[in-house]
Parts: sequence; C-alpha cells; structure tokens
Amino acid sequence: MRELEKVLKALANRRRLALLKYLKFHKRASVGELAAAIKLSFKATSKHLGVLKVVDIVESEQVGVEVFYALAAIPPAAAKYIIGNL
Repeated sequence: MRELEKVLKALANRRRLALLKYLKFHKRASVGELAAAIKLSFKATSKHLGVLKVVDIVESEQVGVEVFYALAAIPPAAAKYIIGNL
C-alpha cells in the first residue's frame, strides 16, 4: 500500500502529468526539450523528472552531457493506467 501511495503522490501534479504525456507521444526526450515543451525551467523540470524516476515511472540515460528520459518499460500498474488515459 505504501508503494501505491508514493506512485499516486508522484502523479498528483499537473507538471509531471504534462511530462508523462509528452513522453507518451515522443518516446524519448532530453531535459531541455521537456522543459521547453511544458514551459518550465530546466531545474524545475529536472526535479519533477527525479520524482518520477524514484518511483520507477520514467527511466533516464546519460549521453555525453545530456540526460534523456523515457517512460519506464514496466511502470507501476497505477502509473500505467493513468498514462494510458493521458
């Protein structure tokens, strides 16, 4: 039950939902691209992505100096349901 609470808290933010919606349609994006897409600072976008990563909703990959994010291959069930409805 505690894990479900963590996932739901991570999803209870419009900016994080916007990030997930963008990744749903674009599959993979850098932090800078995501920040521009949702009109948020690089730093704030990074923090939101960190919250999503901690609960295994997104995965990251460092390529040189850039970090790219994608939806997790196997996200938590609650996240999978919500992402499917974005």
